[in-house]
Amino acid sequence: MNTKLYGLEAEKDSLPLVLINCDEDAAKIYELCRQMGSGEFILAAISGFHWNRDLSPWPCDPVFRGGEPFEGKADAYLSRMIDQLLPEMETELTKHSKTVSYRVLAGYSLAGLFALYGACRCDQFRKIVSASGSLWYPGFPEYLESHPLSGNVEQVYLSLGDKESNTRNPIMQTVEDNTKRIQKILSDRTDVFFEFNQGNHFQDPELRLAKGIVYVLNA
Repeated sequence: MNTKLYGLEAEKDSLPLVLINCDEDAAKIYELCRQMGSGEFILAAISGFHWNRDLSPWPCDPVFRGGEPFEGKADAYLSRMIDQLLPEMETELTKHSKTVSYRVLAGYSLAGLFALYGACRCDQFRKIVSASGSLWYPGFPEYLESHPLSGNVEQVYLSLGDKESNTRNPIMQTVEDNTKRIQKILSDRTDVFFEFNQGNHFQDPELRLAKGIVYVLNA
């Protein structure tokens, strides 16, 4: 896996660290955040992971004919992030005389699902962004009902395209209902903000993720 850091030229010494597991254009996401008034922060973009294996919380059959199964190895991947990648990032930050004020875990699609799952499984993150998260994932609302977020999580941002549930796939049709259900579950425990974006799942992923990051950084 590879990690690239954006924002090292910041003037401030203590900065929020935003982690994204990213197939999107990380440089574009960082620039969009700054254009939308995020203030200074460090963006850590992780790539080189296996999407269906590393970001899925438990095994699940393919949702499309001919698609790959979901292997459910998120716990192992999360452990690697915390035990290896985070220390490596923060060591690199010290070389640039930077320290971390708090951490954000953010993601789009299956990485958005992983961000919420990670918030239940560790206490490393203060804020969570799930932009157009794959909250159709079977059993995930039920999991959140019985597994609280870490007490360190102060805020969760959720978003969804207003046409994402308009699909013939019966599993993915549940995404809007599940997202609203999850909003209600989490609202009893922490500060949660939810918004719709225009379009289907594949419209403006960098912009949607940037909107979520800016929201939690400025909240």
